[in-house]
Amino acid sequence: MPNPDFRLVPKERKMSQSEMMTIIIFYHFSGFKCFKWYYNVVIRGILKSYFPNAFSYSRFIQLMPELNIHMMFLMTALRLSVPTDGNYIDSKKLVVCHNRRIKSNKVFKGLARRGKSSTGWFYGFKLHLIINNLGQIVLFKITTGNVADNNHDLLESIADGIQGFLFGDRGYISKIAASLKQRGLHLIPRLRKNMKQRPLSPQQKYYMRHRGLIETVFDILKHMFDIEHSRNRSTANYFANILAAVIAYTFWDNTPSIPTYEQKVGVRQIEGAEIILV
Repeated sequence: MPNPDFRLVPKERKMSQSEMMTIIIFYHFSGFKCFKWYYNVVIRGILKSYFPNAFSYSRFIQLMPELNIHMMFLMTALRLSVPTDGNYIDSKKLVVCHNRRIKSNKVFKGLARRGKSSTGWFYGFKLHLIINNLGQIVLFKITTGNVADNNHDLLESIADGIQGFLFGDRGYISKIAASLKQRGLHLIPRLRKNMKQRPLSPQQKYYMRHRGLIETVFDILKHMFDIEHSRNRSTANYFANILAAVIAYTFWDNTPSIPTYEQKVGVRQIEGAEIILV
């Protein structure tokens, strides 16, 4: 006798969410710039034996938004690194369309915002990163494009996440630096020429000179992991692409790095005394 409630029985899922996450994360290692071509030719073709129950491309795209929460948990729980003596903070603009097409853009209407960077005005979002001297991601946040780097709420949330020395550019000059220091976050931005220069220790000067390390990380995310593109048809899938790119970077073995100050100058701590090795 047929089950009278057969309509209430959920259809068995052929493809797991972990398989879907694997596909969209390691797409960023493939070097392809078109996910549709990659999925149809590589996943459903060359790698068909690894994904025998792969959805059709349209079905895969339809289900991608449900992966955002899982990838966020994966990134925050397992893929973030710990701060070191030298940590860097900066932001990267994520442009979703040309400025001339802002009014006609319907995908991000009411969500994206206009912001200004060192290269001019843009429409989209910002990716805020904190990395350590090993090029590993310590913390990341995504905001709208109109959120300034020295936004008080942004810096307050960062202070809740990490402690230690944090080096940035002039955009991170903030009036709440003193209160952040009391909470354990020593924000050291590069000062403007007309400002009184603060005395820095040799260690702090060393890490400040290598502030370009985080720019290298952003270049890798942009050119190797395709974190920014303007072919977006869904806001949820747009953020899924960003999360997948950031996670993919954490699996990369060749992250740019600099030696610690102790390794560079040969400093050894012996019984509380600092000895310089010549």
